[in-house]
Amino acid sequence: MAVIHHTRLEPTKLELLASWLPSRPWYHGGAGGPELANAGGFRLDDPQGEVGIEFIVVTDASGPLPTAYLVPLTYRGAPLDGAEHALVGTMEHGVLGRRWVYDGCHDPVLADRLPALIEGRAQAQDQNTTGAPARDVTCAHTGEGPIRMDFSTAATDTRQSTELPTLNGMVLRLHRALRPAPDASSVPPRGTIGHVAGSWHMPDRSRATGLFATLQSGSRS
Repeated sequence: MAVIHHTRLEPTKLELLASWLPSRPWYHGGAGGPELANAGGFRLDDPQGEVGIEFIVVTDASGPLPTAYLVPLTYRGAPLDGAEHALVGTMEHGVLGRRWVYDGCHDPVLADRLPALIEGRAQAQDQNTTGAPARDVTCAHTGEGPIRMDFSTAATDTRQSTELPTLNGMVLRLHRALRPAPDASSVPPRGTIGHVAGSWHMPDRSRATGLFATLQSGSRS
């Protein structure tokens, strides 16, 4: 079980993301740079206890309308070999020291734990409390057999999502620019055989709900 330390971070997560987000193809913010706020998210445990895994939702008020982005991050105590392209930045943690922060879609530990979450083999954890479940995160899987990830092929960014490759003809898609829905878990897209849904705070402090990830049959786009 991951232990959450409430301590100083230099730079902060939002400061790291403010410089990294504009480089992403799915970022649609204003020209002046992001105006970010932490809006929610959840964590997953690494069974080996080495890698921190966090799915952060941030809202950006820099565009004509506020937009919420899902940013899966992994935190490591040493650089991840071959993942220089996925490095968001480094930070100094008040307890753990230097941490290398990666776009989790390119980290094999997160790519292993996300299917476990969809299949019900892993539990979403509260973002801020050690040992507490994230009660507003819901998951479902109606497919047959395990989700087998293809760790030899890189994840692919599109204008709205990141697609993680699998070995058994499925598309595992992380929704990056989130779309609120009245009940995201009840009406997933056609052809969906698994999903993760959750909620986040909008800038006006209202609560929005939407899909974080979907698993669909068929080839990658």
